[in-house]
Amino acid sequence: MYLYHFGMRELPFTLTPNTDFFLNLKPHIEAMQVLLNALKQGEGFIKVTGEVGTGKTLICRKLLNDIPKGFAVAYIPNPYLTPSELRWAVATELGLHLDSKIDQQTLTQRLQQHLLELSAQGKGVVVILDEAQALPDESLEALRLFTNLETERRKLLQVILFAQPELDERLATKQFRQLRQRISFSYQLRSMTPAEVAHYITHRTQVAGYQGDDLFSFNCAKKIAKASRGIPRLVNILCHKSLLLCFGNKDRLITNQHIKLAIQDTVDATHRLNPTLLIAGFAIAAAVAMGLVFGFGWRL
Repeated sequence: MYLYHFGMRELPFTLTPNTDFFLNLKPHIEAMQVLLNALKQGEGFIKVTGEVGTGKTLICRKLLNDIPKGFAVAYIPNPYLTPSELRWAVATELGLHLDSKIDQQTLTQRLQQHLLELSAQGKGVVVILDEAQALPDESLEALRLFTNLETERRKLLQVILFAQPELDERLATKQFRQLRQRISFSYQLRSMTPAEVAHYITHRTQVAGYQGDDLFSFNCAKKIAKASRGIPRLVNILCHKSLLLCFGNKDRLITNQHIKLAIQDTVDATHRLNPTLLIAGFAIAAAVAMGLVFGFGWRL
């Protein structure tokens, strides 16, 4: 695509949570510090919430990479599970090999025994759930009962919830007051400031292999920050589209015009432009890109 044009090794603004692009922004570092400190203290429930696209899954993946030694981890990326499915998922992630025909009582007993064995080995156990707002009510209650498993000195199981703010709304109800009171540490991710967006954009282009003057001026980064409301996922989308337009026009640096067209083409971004201008801009970019593909396809 535009990699050869800008001298990059890989796409800098994909939506995949690649920890190679992790940046020490203040909200992300604070979230990691909360998580690691809570794990060391052996607290039962830990919660990180944030709006869609604010980087929860990236922090989750970063935590999985950096989790301290001495922890057994059960990672549940899709927690839309019944209580029985959740128990099976945790048991499987912790390495238990069980007969699929055993009943739930036996499964719970085997799981508890395994947790005691891990504790005797000096290992902590942490269950990490991404997209935890999708947990059914009964499964949230099952999680709370999981954390009842403990010795006289420590919890046998810790739970980390990564979720959208909808989870906070559910936990605020009377139904979940017992679970709410067990959350010892929580952190709410905020969006990036304009200065952080500028730093974020520069960082990702450099990690991708770009060398040279800043592709995005600070003024351009401010426009992207405003349109994206500082949400990393939207920043990625707008930057990717801006690079496509820049490449299609055979330009070397991003201009305000590229950004305006990218904003117009992005449903959740602010600022709306003339749709005729948008169509014309992307048509020109596409035509130029196709010409380059036919002429230098092996390079793109």
